[in-house]
Amino acid sequence: MAMSMPHQIGALSGTPLTAETGGLSGEVPTKGSAATSAMWRTPMTNLRVSVQKTGADVDRVSPSPPLSPLRGGMRPDLSVACQALMEAPVEVAVEREHKLGNSPEKGKGVPVFVMMPLDSVKMDHTVNRKKAMNASLQALKSTGVEGIMMDVWWGLVERDAPGEYNWGGYAELLEMAKKHGLKVQAVMSFHQCGGNVGDSCTIPLPRWVVEEMEKDPDLVYTDQWGRRNFEYVSLGCDTLPVLKGRTPVQCYSDFMRGFRDRFENLLGDTIVEIQVGMGPAGELRYPSYPEQDGTWKFPGIGAFQCYDKYMISSLQAAAESFGKPEWGQTGPTDAGHYNNWPEDTNFFRKEGGGWDSQYGEFFLTWYSQMLLNHGERILKSAKGIFEDKGVKISVKVAGIHWHYGTRSHAPELTAGYYNTRFRDGYLPIAQMLARHGAIFNFTCVEMRDHEQPQDAQCAPEKLVRQVALATQEAQVPLAGENALPRYDDYAHEQILQASSLNIDDQSGDREMCAFTYLRMNPDLFHPDNWRRFVAFVKKMKEGKDVNQCREQVEREAEHFVHITQPLVQGAAVALMH
Repeated sequence: MAMSMPHQIGALSGTPLTAETGGLSGEVPTKGSAATSAMWRTPMTNLRVSVQKTGADVDRVSPSPPLSPLRGGMRPDLSVACQALMEAPVEVAVEREHKLGNSPEKGKGVPVFVMMPLDSVKMDHTVNRKKAMNASLQALKSTGVEGIMMDVWWGLVERDAPGEYNWGGYAELLEMAKKHGLKVQAVMSFHQCGGNVGDSCTIPLPRWVVEEMEKDPDLVYTDQWGRRNFEYVSLGCDTLPVLKGRTPVQCYSDFMRGFRDRFENLLGDTIVEIQVGMGPAGELRYPSYPEQDGTWKFPGIGAFQCYDKYMISSLQAAAESFGKPEWGQTGPTDAGHYNNWPEDTNFFRKEGGGWDSQYGEFFLTWYSQMLLNHGERILKSAKGIFEDKGVKISVKVAGIHWHYGTRSHAPELTAGYYNTRFRDGYLPIAQMLARHGAIFNFTCVEMRDHEQPQDAQCAPEKLVRQVALATQEAQVPLAGENALPRYDDYAHEQILQASSLNIDDQSGDREMCAFTYLRMNPDLFHPDNWRRFVAFVKKMKEGKDVNQCREQVEREAEHFVHITQPLVQGAAVALMH
């Protein structure tokens, strides 16, 4: 019996993922608008996704930092299968040139990128599963995909010593993408990979950075109970020379400059976007909902991360300036624990909660402004480094949709997004990005309100709508990602609707400037999933005209899968020997 497509394409991740997650985000519109319904709805039954956790399946519906592919099992020789894929005739969808954030044909389609596996480049600076990677890129190109998104890990490239960069595997992977005519979104990943539920790919921060953290644990985010989070250097020390004589922002800048100098010949042609990592999971946020060791579980409210000495020092200065020095000694002490719900706490409860007091406004303004300042510093540097290089700059914001229907929006507040029923927290972020000409990249685009636990007042559609309105007001391009791996038509339809940005009568021809599909793994190449994905890519490229040719798109997708079926079967036979 022929093996399944996931195995044929080369067990890109060793074994298929049961679930994988992306990022989050959050903040609400103006007063009273949080309850407004989004316009994107298509009925579907509840969908729950399982993530592997110490041998047992745990129900989840929440997005979280991306999970790497699970390792294990034998990897068969892929040479014959890859050769077949490389030589096979395929129908390539008619392509249009898309410029991120500046499409020449407004209302004429959204380019689709596909996220690469987290471990696409190994610790020995070589491409992981090279033959399978090559074959898979060829397959993606054949569908009309615009390009790929790849993490460029700080902890891998500058691993051993400050200022010593090894771009080895990335040079090879970028050339591979160029050969197949695929564009690249390169993510400057300044965070740790691994440490979350299901992660088997671990890429820590550079060794010399970890050494400094061990000497001074206050270099990392800290909660009120003294728990340290080593995923990302605390933004409290952004401007202090705490990393072998350099500030963290200087380290990020030098890294980006090194990337620019090494790959300058590919900028603007193959490399079309630089996404700048600004926190855990590469997102502009605090690590308020860490899954490691079961600290946080969906839909907990998370916890504030402002208790390292550098953050407290800043808080003290802000409190002194405000005329309330007693407010600078600590963050809120009545905000509950990671897995509480808003009404369990004095700070987040709807009636008389501290969040809606003078103290709450002071603290939340400071906490969120620190995050905005962090983004501002890094964006200013990135803009200078990549100016006139033909690439767009983007920033990812997390889609924190749980407890969105409450007044306080507690999970968004602990993550650093000052978004409540009475305050739009996403507009300041969009305005900050606008000042630097950056793209607002947002997740959970595939989710529907009714799929989520209603007792937790989850509202991903309303959240996406709010972000779309904020980016429209700030005149910032909006790009999207799915937060969980989804291969069903319901999720695809939701993405299509959301990417069209039909949010009001004035939306006109505005669409998302790009969409990144999470993620390239064995499940994507399953025949049924592949057929749906082929149709999805074409519909996205057709944009707002898709309804005029939906049946034709479906027929073309079926034809595409049909003509490649013998190839797939031949690859399966090759893999069995």
